[in-house]
Amino acid sequence: MPCPCCGGELKVIGSRLRKYIKDSGTCVSLRIRRLCCGTCSKVHHELPDLLIPYKRYESRCFEKVVSQPHKNDVAADNSTLYRWNRWFLEYIDYWLACLHSIVLRFQQINLAPVDPSSVESLTALEKIGRLFGDAPGWLARMARPIVNVHLWVQTRSAFLSG
Repeated sequence: MPCPCCGGELKVIGSRLRKYIKDSGTCVSLRIRRLCCGTCSKVHHELPDLLIPYKRYESRCFEKVVSQPHKNDVAADNSTLYRWNRWFLEYIDYWLACLHSIVLRFQQINLAPVDPSSVESLTALEKIGRLFGDAPGWLARMARPIVNVHLWVQTRSAFLSG
């Protein structure tokens, strides 16, 4: 498995437990492998798509809350749901800029010039939908490339949110 930063070889150096909460409210533990790059010496954690870095709930919960803010069945407080929506809206422009930068950096596709007036009128979900679709798992598909090039921002703790 290549390092997402430099392409060097990754070696398993251990594992750790990672707990997450399902939309039903049940807590689940996973064993996550820790990997170290032999070239750049960076440590990576092998997160499955059902997890978002630094978040306690599975990604499907965030998708439900952000996609349908008034109609969801996630077992969380209203203040938590409000914070998730605020988190998403606060970082969406940053994530879109990161994705654009990644595409240019790795020249995966040719970008056609975009008419700014057509993009500015789209909602945050429509912008993401154009890139990743609206099928379940869109948040994980969006997060994976950003995390792999170390551009994912660790957000503040709930206790520090204001």
